[in-house]
Amino acid sequence: QVHLVESGGGSVQAGGSLRLSCKATDYSPSSNCVGWFRQAPGKEREGVAALYTGAGNTYYHTSVKGRFTISQDNAKTTVYLQMNSLKPEDTATYYCAADRSGWACMPFMRGRGPPKSTDFDYWGQGTQVTVSS
Repeated sequence: QVHLVESGGGSVQAGGSLRLSCKATDYSPSSNCVGWFRQAPGKEREGVAALYTGAGNTYYHTSVKGRFTISQDNAKTTVYLQMNSLKPEDTATYYCAADRSGWACMPFMRGRGPPKSTDFDYWGQGTQVTVSS
């Protein structure tokens, strides 16, 4: 059973930075799909960023392009989301997710749209990010 443990959330002022970490236990796949989603109160969960670890393909939501960066450590057990120039509208609970088959990354790799939360098999518990103006 795969477990994902997130850390790094917190409260910052607009313009600040945070780095979220998602450590995977019980597996170290060489080719899969990992993603970060967020959900604000009263809103649907949306994909923020995703990474196909085999080839390094990445996806970013238009609202975070140029500000957020998804990456993975060399051991491929921890995924990071570096968030710079944070805005109040980035306030949400952030979740990391993983799909060991890599299939969850196929929509954006094929130019057919963003990653879907329903395509991911494993989820972290979520970490709160609050950005004040």
